[in-house]
Amino acid sequence: MTEFAEAIALLTHGTQEVLTEAALEDKLKERRPLRIKAGFDPTAPDLHLGHVVLLNKLRQFQELGHRVYFLIGDFTGMIGDPSGKSATRKPLTKDEVAANAATYREQVFRVLDPDATEVVFNSTWTTSLGAEGLIRLAAQHTVARMLERDDFARRYQAQQPIAIHEFLYPLVQGHDSVALRADVELGGTDQKFNLLVGRQLQQAAGQAPQVVITVPILEGLDGVQKMSKSLGNYVAIADPPAAMFGKLMSISDHLMWRYYDLLSERSPSEVSRLQASVVNGVNPRDIKFGLAGELVTRFHGRGAAADAQREFINRFQRGMVPEDMLEISLSAQGSRLGLPQLLKAAGLVASTSEALRLIAQGGVRVDGERVNDAHADFTAGCSHVLQVGKRRFARVRVV
Repeated sequence: MTEFAEAIALLTHGTQEVLTEAALEDKLKERRPLRIKAGFDPTAPDLHLGHVVLLNKLRQFQELGHRVYFLIGDFTGMIGDPSGKSATRKPLTKDEVAANAATYREQVFRVLDPDATEVVFNSTWTTSLGAEGLIRLAAQHTVARMLERDDFARRYQAQQPIAIHEFLYPLVQGHDSVALRADVELGGTDQKFNLLVGRQLQQAAGQAPQVVITVPILEGLDGVQKMSKSLGNYVAIADPPAAMFGKLMSISDHLMWRYYDLLSERSPSEVSRLQASVVNGVNPRDIKFGLAGELVTRFHGRGAAADAQREFINRFQRGMVPEDMLEISLSAQGSRLGLPQLLKAAGLVASTSEALRLIAQGGVRVDGERVNDAHADFTAGCSHVLQVGKRRFARVRVV
């Protein structure tokens, strides 16, 4: 494999789409530090593991000698990113943006190399555009093109309001690429339209269009919706070690492999071997210990990870699991079994409606961790200790 083929294989692994690989290879062959851009709107004070999917890819570019521009959208944050939203997003105040941006600067270098990173704010060049500049920018795009965006199209067809300022968001984000002369821009799959606007505006400005790379959006702890602080299904990279470890141990066995794929530094072949070990009888909880330990180590150090695992195990043991606990095997329906059905089949509840009520009330634990997600499911080959209330236990293996 050639030097460039190896770089392409590394940089494209785990991505959703690259537009285009040929253009990326051409830029790499220029043998100069590329300008790699990624924008983050400071809409909340914490970066979480969903952001780490993108940050990991930025770090790979740095390890190949390229320079990352970590763009904090202090101007666009006051517009409110409409991507994927079913309603107009409430814009942030200047004070909220400033406070959140300050925490981003503190957290981002837990992943990125500070010597190969420039933190920039898009207000630096956007504020100076003024009214005339924004009008000229708006002239670069049409309403018809804007309505090609899925979220805008859905809202328009449903007769839901779309504020004019929302049309400005992708244009301002695209203008950021012009201002930075970006060679490559990365974003989540929901950002594809905005990233392509950047290519268009660069071409209009006489620049070579940037390569667009989208990465998958990480599901939150519920395994359903994307990780988001507003949804409460997130793991912040600033979470204390024990909290981070416990949250990661709470994810389903099925979701664990998604986290391994998008967050772990283990190679695909290593992850495949772990999956094979579970098929051959290894308890998925032990594999999950490895994932939680790796991520806590990355953000807090090896000692903190060991302490967090020890605390997790001790907390679980303090739950006074009975020695004569019922042990049963259940057949998965298809490839997985939902938690309410699992509780009913194990005889821990009289009905799935009782299971749903107890889950909502926080009365159900899996391997010592409270589970509030009624949609949690379990794959064939997993084994867990289920607890309902203080006295009802069962060790269940799904086959």
